[in-house]
Amino acid sequence: MVDVTIIGAGIFGLSVAYAAASRGAKVRVVETERVGAGSSGGLVGALAPHTPERWDAKNEFQYQSLLMAEAHWRKVDQLSGISSGYGRIGRLHPIPTARVLELSHERTAYAHEVWQGNAEWRVVERANYGAWAPESPTGFLVHDTMSARMQPRGAAASLAGAVVAQGGEIVIGDAPVEGKVVWATGHRGLLELSKEFGVEIGNGVKGQSALLRYDAGDVPQLFSDGIYVVPHTDGTVAVGSTSERYFDDPLAVDGLLDEVLERTFAAFPVLQGAEVLDRWAGVRPRGKKLAPMLGAYPGRDGHFIANGGFKIGFGMAPKVGEVMAELVLDDNATGIPDDFTVEANM
Repeated sequence: MVDVTIIGAGIFGLSVAYAAASRGAKVRVVETERVGAGSSGGLVGALAPHTPERWDAKNEFQYQSLLMAEAHWRKVDQLSGISSGYGRIGRLHPIPTARVLELSHERTAYAHEVWQGNAEWRVVERANYGAWAPESPTGFLVHDTMSARMQPRGAAASLAGAVVAQGGEIVIGDAPVEGKVVWATGHRGLLELSKEFGVEIGNGVKGQSALLRYDAGDVPQLFSDGIYVVPHTDGTVAVGSTSERYFDDPLAVDGLLDEVLERTFAAFPVLQGAEVLDRWAGVRPRGKKLAPMLGAYPGRDGHFIANGGFKIGFGMAPKVGEVMAELVLDDNATGIPDDFTVEANM
């Protein structure tokens, strides 16, 4: 007897399955293609907080999830025997102007208040960080110690393994839908919801990224001019990504990624000449409010929705799994911010 069926084996679906299985529920994950087939099968894996100001429920939720991440992924990896590639390595990004430098100092104080000593937002001299650090017009960088990284494909595989290790099922193809049902179907699910309810609930944004052969060692991830550079433990560095609202082929890698690579090599000279090992394109689920959509499925008793991770899905995933398991198994929605509910996005 299955207690919960999760439709979709992306990061949200697998996180809900893992959290429910950890609470003793019998779970079944049903996926039409493969584990991490959508945007959860990408390359970059940058887990970064919002800037520590204008704090709201979304920022707090993400902060709490990032705090959970280290213990969460350690346990998941132990159960599965597969590495998620998680590491809290921090992040560096340049400060381009005197005004941004002033704001960055102010954010140091904000971070002390809202991050409660669990991480820091530091203004540092670029000269102290060597060749790895990006150039900065002011000579200063922000170094936040909250940011982390993971390898998305490894994380999805590790979660799937941890679900199975706790007695759950991962089914590729058709399978009976039993018990309560969680729909974690990515951007296609958002389009279907929009059609079903006659309002735009969400859509998809295409992204393209690349993987380079470069062993950066134990250094922070980088962010500059909209580009993430994320060093992984296997001697690679992921870079990306594009944000394309309009596209013909969701899986096509094209000249836009070439432009990202050109900008990457210009902004981060240390990577010039690195071999491109892999190129990826996929569509990320973007909810109307740019926040996860979590809650009961309107009009379907015993059905729930977990969607809309967009660019922060992996960072939000540990907390999403926890609050959705509480909702599905205990009928307790207190952990879900009001802006995250399905109704708030309609």
